[in-house]
Amino acid sequence: MCYSRNEIRSTGSCRTYRLNGIAALPRHMSRLLLTRSAVLTALLASLSTTASADLDIAEAVSLALTDDPVVAASQARAQALRDSAVADGQLPDPQLKTGIYNLPVDDFDVSREPSTQFRLGLVQEFPRGDSRHYKKKQTEWMASAEQANTEAARRQLVRDVRKGFLELYYQLQAEQVISETRDLFAQLVDITQVHYATGRVSQQDVLRASLELSRLDDRTTRIRTEADRGRATLSKWIGDAAMLPVSQDFPALPELPPREDIETGLSQHPVILAQAARLEASNQQIRIAHEQFKPGWSAGLEYRKRFGEDPNGADRADMVAAMVTVDLPFFTANRQDKRLSASIEQAESVQLTRDNALRELKQMLDADYANWQRLGERADLYSNQLLNAATSNAQASLNAYQSGVTEFTTLMRARITDLDVRLEELRVRVDRAKAQASLLYLAGEVQ
Repeated sequence: MCYSRNEIRSTGSCRTYRLNGIAALPRHMSRLLLTRSAVLTALLASLSTTASADLDIAEAVSLALTDDPVVAASQARAQALRDSAVADGQLPDPQLKTGIYNLPVDDFDVSREPSTQFRLGLVQEFPRGDSRHYKKKQTEWMASAEQANTEAARRQLVRDVRKGFLELYYQLQAEQVISETRDLFAQLVDITQVHYATGRVSQQDVLRASLELSRLDDRTTRIRTEADRGRATLSKWIGDAAMLPVSQDFPALPELPPREDIETGLSQHPVILAQAARLEASNQQIRIAHEQFKPGWSAGLEYRKRFGEDPNGADRADMVAAMVTVDLPFFTANRQDKRLSASIEQAESVQLTRDNALRELKQMLDADYANWQRLGERADLYSNQLLNAATSNAQASLNAYQSGVTEFTTLMRARITDLDVRLEELRVRVDRAKAQASLLYLAGEVQ
């Protein structure tokens, strides 16, 4: 027999055209393929020298966490609230009071009237009840809420970076898959042109092969556009590192804990902890509102300097005064009562927000876990059946075309189907990894 597996026989001769590793093409075609092979070899050698610089998903996450402005801003707000809590626990600053009292306006003589005095005093205010203590606790809980927001921002950042990296990985790998198929179709174009010259195939076959080649070029252009967008998105988090070559290995993510453990831990998710801290802050506000029904007071001490002399010729004696001022909350209907009711309603609102946030997290868990499981089933189907079936169908079509049993159109269709199945299998694996990244966000794994 003049031809073997994966070979196309020219009519009436023993010239063979091997589609996978072309064996005995005409000289001009052989030189073309050798040139392509040399270029490919040089490219692979170049990539091997820079393999150590390839970016993987763990490195991308680490770079994003190093200096993310959103996380840093939240951390700064948390520290600001902690500092404010210290200040809220302090008494108000004392007040210094001074002035001239009872000064005659006709001659401004400080010595004429015995009531004329120079006064210098200090006044210290004391907030109502224990409101100062509760205000400090309120700000501390607000700081705890913001710290939980910081952790939530970190988790969200890790999730988004992982998903962005996975999408970029898909685009780059899809480009490679399409490129491999394009090389095959380029060979088919060359072969059909040779066969057309010998009268074995019609011009329509040549045109169809060229058309499919052009469509593959279009798919390559579109997927490169998406890859560029993916790098631009990733650069938002990791800067210029997004332009580095991406590792060829499938991105590895931490293992998922059991679903029951994830669901149990949702109550400790930072989103929930933030709402819980806000609820405690609201409870402190209720206590502050209760304290407003108590009187506030202030205490003062004053030195009074007198001028001139008494009628007996003696210097007028200086004086000292002590005073206490008390606020009397008699009319509370439109002030204290309203503030208390507002504080209670605010706390109820925060409680409902927390409950709703927990329900949303559980809904996300249900949806993401189901999606992850179904994508796993599809991944198994592709790896165990569909990939092999598509490859076998493409090979069978090639064999049938070699034997003259089927048309060139059938061969082209089988090759396109094989390409689509390979791309879909890659899509399924990447989407499942994305679902896993979402579940890790819920589970609490950051790095």
